[in-house]
Amino acid sequence: MRQDVKKIRNLLKQYAKLKRDLTAFNQVSSPSFDGVSSHSSRNGTESRLINHVDLSYQLKEVEDALNAIDDPQYQFILHDYIIEKRFSRNEACQRLSVSVSKFNYMKNEALHAFVKFYSDLTV
Repeated sequence: MRQDVKKIRNLLKQYAKLKRDLTAFNQVSSPSFDGVSSHSSRNGTESRLINHVDLSYQLKEVEDALNAIDDPQYQFILHDYIIEKRFSRNEACQRLSVSVSKFNYMKNEALHAFVKFYSDLTV
């Protein structure tokens, strides 16, 4: 497998994890202050907020790139097969009515289509 295709696949596999991390952050309760001043140079609430904004940005970048792809077969491969892992390779081949070799070709083309729209990945 070529290195650029592998890098794109890994990014998409992390997409679901990003969504879970962002959801977990949103479920954290608001900080409470006891009125005592802390002279710590590190602000945990601020760090979590910055992390939240960074995760939100990364998530939006991936979603925008996925939504920019017009081909429904490529969207199926990227979303249902790679990201959500709803289907095995054989099941995906059956859904698309293609051979395994044709599916692998289409998968690589879908990954390359994704990277055209995703700005943060250097391949």
